[in-house]
Amino acid sequence: MTNEKNVPRKPSRKVKLAREFRNQFIVTFSTLFTSAFALVAAFAWNDLVKEAIEKYISPGQTIISRVVYALLVTLLAVVVSFQFGKLAAFYKVEQEEEGEKDKKIQARK
Repeated sequence: MTNEKNVPRKPSRKVKLAREFRNQFIVTFSTLFTSAFALVAAFAWNDLVKEAIEKYISPGQTIISRVVYALLVTLLAVVVSFQFGKLAAFYKVEQEEEGEKDKKIQARK
């Protein structure tokens, strides 16, 4: 007699769909909240940079102030985006390596 309780069964199609929905929901919700917090942070940085420019650049130089402001914000956005891109790529590679390890372990069983 074989013990069927110890044999792992493949999840049904409904279970797979439910898991896929749950995962997509979490990713979408996470993206939504991250975007909302990013917007709040952007407004905070906007106020800070504007105040710094008003303090260190004379008020009569409005066009120059706006150019300096635009350049600073663009530079900051590029640097931060680049760093987050590197971080995301690092974790994606790490996650893929973990997935490959899991597949090898499953294949051995």
